[in-house]
Amino acid sequence: MGDTYATLAELKARFGITDTNDDTALTNALAAASRGIEKYCRRQFNDAGAASSRVYNPTASNLALVDDFHTTTGLIVETDTDDDGLFDTTWVNSEYQLEPLNGVRDGLSGWPYWKIRGVDTVRFPNLSRASLRVTARWGWAAVPAPIKESCLALAEETFKLKDAPFGVAGMGEFGVVRIQDNRRVVTMLAPYRRTATRVA
Repeated sequence: MGDTYATLAELKARFGITDTNDDTALTNALAAASRGIEKYCRRQFNDAGAASSRVYNPTASNLALVDDFHTTTGLIVETDTDDDGLFDTTWVNSEYQLEPLNGVRDGLSGWPYWKIRGVDTVRFPNLSRASLRVTARWGWAAVPAPIKESCLALAEETFKLKDAPFGVAGMGEFGVVRIQDNRRVVTMLAPYRRTATRVA
């Protein structure tokens, strides 16, 4: 996690740059654009590469919204049943359903899972502390094309700010701020933006 959503070579090709004089500024622009996309969409699109655990407060008795994960390999779902901070119950895969079903959302395939739904009478505990722990390989299997194009467009815009009359102080801030001003980018990112409901 934390990689940029487009490469330095791709951005340089966009400008027709063949030397290395601006590599640092271009790399910073890509990083600013990528982090801005994550903040705007409220999700990350890289592949973590290995499974790790995170804890959550279930959204409802039979539903938990979690961070994106794209494979069930290494997936472990556990709950704390007595509010002691120990995740003492491991769910079997017949006790939960991962959504979106079939990795499809709004007719588009390739989506990761971000919802865990209890099946039948299986319910998440309603405790004072986070009662769900999920071990998964977080992120997306591949960066969606609209995310990559948005990254390049924002990085290009951010890099050009260095030639503004008064220069750019803290260029990393501009990748976030200017998303709202770029209608093309907003349109590309809209299907990937999570609601304001935050996971724990």
